[in-house]
Amino acid sequence: MPSNHRSPRIAAFAAALFLLTILAAGCTDQPGTLSNNDNAHAGSTGCVSCHTNYTLLKQVYSPDTAAVSGGCSGEAPHIEPYDRVYMTPEGYAAFAKSTHGEKACTWCHGGNATVNDKKEAHTGGFIRHPSTQAETKCVTCHPSQSVTPNSLHAQGWGQKAMMTSRYGVQTFDELPAHLKEGYDHNCAKCHGTCGDCHVNRPSAGGGGLLKGHQFVKTPDMIDQCVACHTSRGGHAFLGIASGTLPDVHKTKLNANCLYCHSGVEVHGNGMVYDQRYKTPQLPQCEDCHTKIAGSNTYHTAHLSSFNCQTCHSQDYNNCGSCHVGGEGARIHAHQKFKIGVNPIPETRPYRLATVRQSLMAPDSWKEYGVPLLAQFDTKPTYKYTTPHNILRWTSRTQVAAGKSCYDNCHIIKDGSTFRNKELYLFNSDLESWEVNATKNVVVDGKLPASWGVN
Repeated sequence: MPSNHRSPRIAAFAAALFLLTILAAGCTDQPGTLSNNDNAHAGSTGCVSCHTNYTLLKQVYSPDTAAVSGGCSGEAPHIEPYDRVYMTPEGYAAFAKSTHGEKACTWCHGGNATVNDKKEAHTGGFIRHPSTQAETKCVTCHPSQSVTPNSLHAQGWGQKAMMTSRYGVQTFDELPAHLKEGYDHNCAKCHGTCGDCHVNRPSAGGGGLLKGHQFVKTPDMIDQCVACHTSRGGHAFLGIASGTLPDVHKTKLNANCLYCHSGVEVHGNGMVYDQRYKTPQLPQCEDCHTKIAGSNTYHTAHLSSFNCQTCHSQDYNNCGSCHVGGEGARIHAHQKFKIGVNPIPETRPYRLATVRQSLMAPDSWKEYGVPLLAQFDTKPTYKYTTPHNILRWTSRTQVAAGKSCYDNCHIIKDGSTFRNKELYLFNSDLESWEVNATKNVVVDGKLPASWGVN
């Protein structure tokens, strides 16, 4: 073999040998930049001296063996393993003086705090993310949040209910093991624990410590909330899509997520809801916008028959469907606006509402041993939606001078064509495999006869 082919292999072998030597050494005999001299913190010298020493962490880290999935929002940004576990000087100093810092590292994480060797330190029941066991860890000190393990944020009950119904069983636990494995790998990435909101970046945001192990009462909107709620919440609220504007609550009030969404709602109330719109603590527009029933022509005519977003949202992100674990989406994420027959009249009182194309297709789970979901048609592919991209005046409510108030929203026949028809969800908008599942949501035959479109 020519020497120019041999040299890279020798170099690679030497590099691998050097890395193995470093890993074998673990944390032992490595220089530290910070020691645990702060008596306010009860942690051991071993834990703190490693996790505050950036140079050392770069030497002894274990490389990722697989890319972290970002779930519905796309691939997660890559953050190096050593950056994910590094306690910055500022972050560690704040943590050490906090109530959480009064506990020994092992109180939450387990492990062996008496050694400096990396491998040994992470034995003895070590828990990487203690809040995955919130019932015995977090709740011990935070009993008022004891309902969190049952919250939608933690469990994703809506997604689980959708899978359960379409597979044809009564409970999520009845699904085959390989299908639940697929859910955990693909869907559960965005359903977080206490730590994902209060100390870490969630997995969908790249994972790891956000502020050097500081615990924050109020999550960071961008690094924590929007890290998971990218494709729908953050994408719309921040006005990222071409041709859209940020939500008026952002521009006028500088509101963040918790301006409307309370901690009580996020933590849950201990009950299990198979759909997020059933949560009693969910905010309503009327919570702030009182006395609007007769405030203008639009409200007088439609306030009780349309959800607010029908008039006040812009084009929003639709996710389409995906082959879970396969080659990606059959229908890629796309911007559009659709009004359909309200899919959840038992939960929301409106006749018509904004609807969003959802993720699943009949063969989405074929990579996990389910070629076709036997009861796929039990749930529609277009779901009730409340886009977070509100404007007071939109393309539907702003009409040209002299035109009727409904000129941009009712379907109007102009010669041989129908204007504004694209706003509504018709049977002709559906893929063949969506038709039967979504037959009760399309507006065919359900619009006013005077529009002439039926």
